[in-house]
Amino acid sequence: MGKSRVRRFRRVPFSPTGPEPRREEEEDSPEEEPAAELLQKLQHPSAEVREYACASISRLLQQQHVIPAFLQRDVVRCLGPMLLDRSLAVRETAAGALRNLSACGGFEVCDDMVTQDIMTPLVALLKECSSGLDANQLSPKKHREVNKNYIEDIANEAINLLWNVCECNSTAVSIFNKEGCLEAVLHYIKKYATNVDLAISVANCLQAVTEDNPDLLSSFSSSVQQVLETVMLCPESTMKHILLRTLIAGTIWNIKETIPPGSLGNMVNAILKIFSESLAIDAGETIIRMNEAEKNRLKSAEAETEENLIDVTDNCAISEDDGMEEVSKGKGSGEQDLSDLLPSDKWELKEVTALLMAQQTALEIIVNMCCSEDPSDDEWEELSSSDESDLFMENSYSEGSGLLMSPLCLSAEVHSAFLNNLIPKKILEKTAFPNSVALDICMHNPSWKPLIKKLNTVQCRALTCLHSILLVSDVDCLGGASALQSLAHHLSQLIFSKKELPEDTEFLEAITSALRALLQTMASKNISQCMTPEQLLALCEASIHSSNASVRVNVVSILGISGSVLAKVQDTAETLKMIGKFLLEVAMKETSLVVAGEALDALFDVFADGKEAEKAAVQMKLLPALKEFQPVFKMRIRKEGKGQYSTDQLCVLDNVKMNLRRFIAYQETLGKNPT
Repeated sequence: MGKSRVRRFRRVPFSPTGPEPRREEEEDSPEEEPAAELLQKLQHPSAEVREYACASISRLLQQQHVIPAFLQRDVVRCLGPMLLDRSLAVRETAAGALRNLSACGGFEVCDDMVTQDIMTPLVALLKECSSGLDANQLSPKKHREVNKNYIEDIANEAINLLWNVCECNSTAVSIFNKEGCLEAVLHYIKKYATNVDLAISVANCLQAVTEDNPDLLSSFSSSVQQVLETVMLCPESTMKHILLRTLIAGTIWNIKETIPPGSLGNMVNAILKIFSESLAIDAGETIIRMNEAEKNRLKSAEAETEENLIDVTDNCAISEDDGMEEVSKGKGSGEQDLSDLLPSDKWELKEVTALLMAQQTALEIIVNMCCSEDPSDDEWEELSSSDESDLFMENSYSEGSGLLMSPLCLSAEVHSAFLNNLIPKKILEKTAFPNSVALDICMHNPSWKPLIKKLNTVQCRALTCLHSILLVSDVDCLGGASALQSLAHHLSQLIFSKKELPEDTEFLEAITSALRALLQTMASKNISQCMTPEQLLALCEASIHSSNASVRVNVVSILGISGSVLAKVQDTAETLKMIGKFLLEVAMKETSLVVAGEALDALFDVFADGKEAEKAAVQMKLLPALKEFQPVFKMRIRKEGKGQYSTDQLCVLDNVKMNLRRFIAYQETLGKNPT
């Protein structure tokens, strides 16, 4: 898998041909009509009309099918100047509209926004808000939200817009660097004690702009680092603050090169302590508890509203002439009061969402810690230990302690920090399926239903973490043979515990990656496997039709590993023949050359050695089948290779082609010299 970090955006399926050119005689479509009208209203002299237009555009831009109509009318150039409008309300709604455009439009739209110079007014707005942040400019009393702080709310929308475009566009990141946006952004995060939502937006943005951005590292002076450390160590215990600390921890990990070697060990320990705090919380139990809290709060609010309605009715002087009007006003007032009392922000739901985002983020960062590319030997020299083996656990996984992350790029202090914070145990807990009671709550509550996807995402990230741990650790560091066997049993339960095999692509990729790494580790040390060949064949037969090529690569590799182990066991020729036929069929019929090549590699492993393998190869007529397939495979590489596959993939395929020739020669030798 390598280094893995999921992007927030997914590419939006725009029409392949783009928007159709309009003919003069054609009338506006339902989407185009409001687009033209609303964009025209942005030039209205009345601030209230401009605010209304921005707010209406913002709502419409949440619908992806409407976006092309606005793009066709230069919505970015129309809304850009509104970021610096003389009305604060217009600035906020314009920033919100552009934020929605960037979030719902995807990568291409963000690229287009940067091309149309959205960064110029955005940077100016951010700096202006930063300089006026302490002015505490509240909304005019005529507005409903009397305590609304316009500067902070504008900043929040602008920061989210900045985050979106920087995560999608390298030019935006370069502008962030050159314009010194870091100083302005850091000013906002100091408001974490009074405005945690703004601080979270800043932390998300910081994590995005510090990833793989060496040009920004020089801006992180000791005073800047002190600001981040202060936020990371804030004592508040809400889920939002846990998310905030997790995001800042990720930012500090991104800028670890700026931290003095003598302080790095303590800093990593602090980072992992935060991750441990996040992962220790049971998300399922939190959903149950928060859902109950929401119900109780809504009941209390409803009861309070009914009491207010009774008071209003009792105080009304009802006469024949105006009685109905007064009662009507009372009802209207009461209904309006009820909507005000209802949780428009749904704070319980937001708390759970923040927790799941914190756990997902922590797991993603741990994967990156485990998979840092090409670590320098000198980089960690001052933190290295002469003997790290004493730091690793020896207990089994079933005792809740076994698997220890042992990244090659990390120091002894980091290994110790993983132990002290029980990170491996907590990762394994997150690989389990979500709480069934919590799932039922989410399923029957429309506003909570999106949490199901987030719960599943956390599970998949935990499995990816497990995969990374297995790739970089040796058996002793993982807790020994018993721990690996317990882990294999755990993974088999995830796969085979339900009536039907899993079909979700993201879960399948994560679980098969972890299983592949585990079986490879066990096979390399001759540790017996708890999954039967029949189980693995069932998994492979179900997963080989997945639309995800990585899943297909994983399952044929799993079958190859299992088959190579079976080849050393007596009376397994029939099973090896089933495995061989499956792999051969995949190699011949698979549309992806990468998967076909993996299937051939798996065949080579299964039939490389052993009397049972020789017997099975003869019975299934493997040699003539491969001889017939060899020219077909060579021709496919020649015809399909260039343009469809990367240079690395082509190198691997060339290696498979060479190994196929050698394997055929080896099988021919066996035929001439039967044992």
